[in-house]
Amino acid sequence: MKSKPGWLTAVAMVSAVATSVSGADFDLVIRGGRVVDGSGNPWRYADVAVKGDRVVAVGRVTGTGEREFDAKGLVVSPGFIDIHSHSDFNLLQDGHAQSKIRQGVTTEVLGEGSSAGPYQGRVSAKHVTVGETGHDLTTLGEYFDLIDQSGVSVNVASYVGIGNLWRAAMGDSFDRPDAKQRAMMKRLLDEAVRDGALGLSSQVMMPPGSLATVDDVSELCTVVAKHGAIYSTHIRNEGTEVFDAVKEAIEVGRRTGVPVDIIHLKIADEKYWGRMNEVIALIEAARNEGLNIQANVYPYTRGNNNLDSIIPPWAHEGGREKFLARLKDRSLRARLKRDIRSGIPGWYNHFTAVGGDWSRMLISANSTYRGLTMDRVLVLRPKPKDGEDDLDQLFDLLIDEGGSVSTVYAHHTDRDMTLALSQPWCSVGSDGSAYAIEGPLRKGNPHPRNFGTFPRVLGVYVRELKLLRLEDAVRKMTSLNAAKVGLKDRGLLQPGAFADITVFDPETIIDNAKYTEPFQYNEGIRFVFVNGQLVLDGETHTGAKPGRALRRK
Repeated sequence: MKSKPGWLTAVAMVSAVATSVSGADFDLVIRGGRVVDGSGNPWRYADVAVKGDRVVAVGRVTGTGEREFDAKGLVVSPGFIDIHSHSDFNLLQDGHAQSKIRQGVTTEVLGEGSSAGPYQGRVSAKHVTVGETGHDLTTLGEYFDLIDQSGVSVNVASYVGIGNLWRAAMGDSFDRPDAKQRAMMKRLLDEAVRDGALGLSSQVMMPPGSLATVDDVSELCTVVAKHGAIYSTHIRNEGTEVFDAVKEAIEVGRRTGVPVDIIHLKIADEKYWGRMNEVIALIEAARNEGLNIQANVYPYTRGNNNLDSIIPPWAHEGGREKFLARLKDRSLRARLKRDIRSGIPGWYNHFTAVGGDWSRMLISANSTYRGLTMDRVLVLRPKPKDGEDDLDQLFDLLIDEGGSVSTVYAHHTDRDMTLALSQPWCSVGSDGSAYAIEGPLRKGNPHPRNFGTFPRVLGVYVRELKLLRLEDAVRKMTSLNAAKVGLKDRGLLQPGAFADITVFDPETIIDNAKYTEPFQYNEGIRFVFVNGQLVLDGETHTGAKPGRALRRK
């Protein structure tokens, strides 16, 4: 690897002020890289020494390591923290976390809207299989225990999802909770945070989370506030009611004093494209008021949801069986079509958000139609009968597929996304899961963010477009996320921190995954260490599983 011009001069300047560590033995030393420490401070040339699971020196290291790595021409940074991940049960199926490790991710934050616990009350225990052994999960703490027992390559942290709390108390009913049911939700939330949850996460766009009012969420967040934890929210409406939805998230912070992180901030309706500056103004005003309101984004202009999200909320009451019965009921179809085409106040309508354009919906489900846009699917499906139309074909498709078809929607713009990304309080999260290009986790046609989020930020928005400084981008993927959720001793590359380290080539790093060909790993990630152990060595996953459940203290 060629050294950068001026490298020796830069090293000499750094060495003059660096702490010298001599006569020490280390487990590993990473030598001569450009250290971007996660703080946002300018990079510097330095060595990094690790003993056990901790960084013990950053500077000029004169001692030797049991293993040494040449990082000349490379960037050495803290391991990336994915603040918005859905790998909860994929990690139990395959703990290698291939598509995340190969992005440089060393910690995944799970639990958006629904989480790996609790499963109590009106919800049966969650049965999972690890290897050949079955387990029944009832609490989030049991999931953390299982992560530690089964072994994973990444660290794992989680919120507790409002969906779990709501369904434990209410089942599939759309009724309002009474005092006893609200008390149950608060008790389960308190238990989950004591078990190590980072705080509460809500998905209030679709049931059951959408059944919770701002009063309900604020009441639950009194428990979050008691623990000094965080509230993370997928807001109620990302389309034409996005401003009210952001105001609602801010109001929860105002009432309770809890930090609020808005999940994948976007404007996902073509009618409001270009108005991200107004959303940012709302958040800035709240911050000027003294409220800790922040957000995260993923660096793509398409989102992943489900075709069932096109169906209005009232049709989902009672669970999947009743949902399918309503789709089959021909007497309800006129009402369904009217609500889909005209909308319902307060409901984010995925159909109108993309202008009713079927070509902007790409099937990502593991079905016969995976990788096809819906306009092509409708051509392949049976032709509508007399008096029927494309929405009847949608209803019939959902019936045939058991009520669920994962779908990628092209509903927001790069201009709005990059304006959000450039804000100092906006961090990076993938909204993806740990997949693999082979084996049981190669399934469906998933969104490319599952494979390419973090390299895309560094390759496209840092190197190519120069939207962000390298140091700022790394901060958004490391220390900013750690600070938001309270991960101690992670997210910064400094003595005493856990040795979660990513080494990459800033000149070649790029994402390769595409919407129609997502199963492609990226380029440019050279080494990934988790808790001091080498997990990625060039293009080879070492098989190591040094990850841990990170329980909030």
